Amino acid sequence: QVQLVESGGGLVQAGGSLRLSCAASGRSFSSYAMGWFRQAPGKEREFVAAISLSGGSTIYADSVKGRFTVSRDNAKNTVYLQMNSMKPEDTAVYYCAASRSMTGWDHEYAYWGRGTQVTVST
Repeated sequence: QVQLVESGGGLVQAGGSLRLSCAASGRSFSSYAMGWFRQAPGKEREFVAAISLSGGSTIYADSVKGRFTVSRDNAKNTVYLQMNSMKPEDTAVYYCAASRSMTGWDHEYAYWGRGTQVTVST
C-alpha cells in the first residue's frame, strides 16, 4: 500500500512557476515509478509526466515538454513537478500516482493522491 498526498498547488499568473510535491507513505516508495496527471473541468484526465524508480528516466506529454520537470527524492519519499512558463491551459487538478512501471497510461497506476488545484490566470 502506498498513500500519496500532493501539495504546492495554487494560483499563478501566466508565465509564472509552481512546484508541486507528492509525499508518499510506506517503505516501498523506491519500488514504484511515479506519474503526474491532471484533469481540467469538463475534460478527461490526462498524462503529464512520469519518472522511473531510480529517477534516471522521465517521460512527458508533448504539451508540457520543455516547461515541466519531474524529479524524485527516494530518501524523502517525495516526487516533484516543477512547472515553468505556465499557461492558462495548465489549469487543472494535478494528481500524483504510483505504478510498477513508468508509463503514460493511467490504468497502469494503482495508487493515487487526492489532487491539488493549480490555476493559471491570464
